[in-house]
Order: sequence, then C-alpha cells, then structure tokens
Amino acid sequence: LAGGIILGVALWLRHDSQTTNILYLQLGDKQAPNTFYVGIYILIAVGAVMMFVGFLGCYGAIQESQCLLGTFFTCLVILFACEVAAGIWGFVNKDQIAKDVKQFYDQAFQQALMAESETNNGRAVVKTFHETLDCCGPDNAIGAVTPLWRDDLCPKKDSLLKTFLETTSCHKKIDELFSGKLYLIGIAAIVVAVIMIFEMILSMVLCCGIRNSSVY
Repeated sequence: LAGGIILGVALWLRHDSQTTNILYLQLGDKQAPNTFYVGIYILIAVGAVMMFVGFLGCYGAIQESQCLLGTFFTCLVILFACEVAAGIWGFVNKDQIAKDVKQFYDQAFQQALMAESETNNGRAVVKTFHETLDCCGPDNAIGAVTPLWRDDLCPKKDSLLKTFLETTSCHKKIDELFSGKLYLIGIAAIVVAVIMIFEMILSMVLCCGIRNSSVY
C-alpha cells in the first residue's frame, strides 16, 4: 500500500500541469533543466519496487518462509540505503533546481525583450512561464516595470494598473513552485523511511519466530 501511494504521488508530480508546461520548454537548441525529474523518477522506481517487495514479504509471511523473509529484509535494506542517498542528493540540489529554471527563464526573457517577431521562440517560452505561473518579469528593476512597458508579455488583468499592482515576479513563483513540490517529496520520503524501518524490524522478528518454532 505504501509503495502504491508513493508511486501515485510520484506519477502525479511527474504529470503535474505546471511543471510539465515549464520543464518541456525548449529555447533554441537548449532544453529546460530537468534535474527535478531525476528525483521524481527515483520516487517512481522506489514505489514500484516497494510494491513488489511488499508482495514478496506478504507471501513469505503466509508461507512462513525464512528464505523469502530474509530476501524481503535484504531488499528493504537496499531500498532504504537508496532512499537515504536520494534524500541527500535532493537536499544538496534543492536550491540548484530552482536556480537552473530561473536562469533558463532569464535567458528567454532577454530574448523576448529584444525580439521583433511575434513568433520568436524566447517570447513563446516567456509567455508560457507567465501564463502557467501567473507572473511577469524577473526579480529585478526591469522585471518590476515589465507589466507597464511590455504588457503584451504579461497575463492580462482588468486594467494596466491592476496588472502592475497584482503581478508577482516569476523568480518568486518559480521558488514557490519547486519548494512546494520538493517539500511534498520530502514528506513522502520520510513516511516511506519510517514504514520501511518498521517493516525491517517486524520481518526480522517474524523470521526469528519461525526459526525458533521450527526447533520444537
């Protein structure tokens, strides 16, 4: 069940409309940073393997097989080690993910400002960011006045003044998007780790119980 929940959360994060709209963008020959998806794929793999290993543990318990329970315990130890390694990697790279996406946005924004054509790739990328995140401009002086002098790039509000007052910088929105998603991944990983620790303890207790009962 825990494996199924983790797999479900990971698949939801993988196909979330906000992240897919942004991370599938391409600026010329440069693809948007997809470091975020590495963590998602690790979660998907852990969830799928946990479901299989869970079945192995259940079958081993029903059959009272020390071999299957020992295999179950070994798989859990390996999974737990992989999860700890992935957690350390995620913690180290959590700020880098948003930073890479912001740099990609800034490059597209510069191209959009200099572009004369409506079909410019940078302009299309920037408009996708703005519409998906409901933001406009980077987190600097140019970004602050963008709604006034380049309102064609910003999401439309009722009036120009309302657009200027209610529009948030895209840097802030990118931080909010990925910090929220990473926070959810972190909670899921902690819940799985706790469940796995209990599973390892209980499988060893059961394995020892079967071994002792077989003596008599």
